[in-house]
Amino acid sequence: MTADHVPRAARRVAGDWRVLSSRTERPAAFDPSMVADLPAAARRWLTHAVAPGTPLWRTVELSMRGEIRIGTWRPFTARQVLAPPRGLVWAATARLYGLPVTGFDRFSSGSGEMRWRLGGLVPLLSASGPDVTRSAAGRLAGEATLLPTAFRSATWTPGSAEDRVVATWHVSGQDERVELQVGPDGRLLGAEMDRWGNPGGAPFGRHRFGVAFEAERTSAGVTIGSVLRAGWWWGTDRQAEGEFFRARITGATFR
Repeated sequence: MTADHVPRAARRVAGDWRVLSSRTERPAAFDPSMVADLPAAARRWLTHAVAPGTPLWRTVELSMRGEIRIGTWRPFTARQVLAPPRGLVWAATARLYGLPVTGFDRFSSGSGEMRWRLGGLVPLLSASGPDVTRSAAGRLAGEATLLPTAFRSATWTPGSAEDRVVATWHVSGQDERVELQVGPDGRLLGAEMDRWGNPGGAPFGRHRFGVAFEAERTSAGVTIGSVLRAGWWWGTDRQAEGEFFRARITGATFR
């Protein structure tokens, strides 16, 4: 997979995709001493997730498949480029009324956007502006867990319990705080944050958002969560109602 191989669904933002997926030049190699001063849960996760000597990659391209709730649960396939805190582009194809729904969500160059079409022709969703940008910035911070080699771009502080740690990412002029839950063996179990959005048609504001990781995969010395569920109102009695995303990561290329 090369930086020039932009997904068809993301052609409109091909330039952003190429910039975000460009290879890091001569990245430093990971040494466990780099995390010696971080909170215990962060040290446990990062020394589990990044093998000694692994380059500290700044970008990853992911392929995935799963289900997304658009009224009902519908299958999708997707590719994503992720480069925290610079940006992300998620390009996917699902099906609605028997027709393909294609498009992308992005955060790049300091702004967010969603653009989706039915059958490749009929506009289904087109959204941008300050609220979309703030929501996309929160998504970028949350999904930074899929690129643990970018840990030096975040600020790390103790979490609400011994098995938790807070990563703060400065994105688009905002501090986005993500609390990670780490198992005794260093495996990442979940992430929660107060993310900007309007779930269920609520007024825009910060609402509880979370991700649960149910399996992991290792490639090129990096271990990431590979089976995940995500949604709004995480950890509340509305979690089942707010869950809208289930996916399995099938490929990861680090640069």
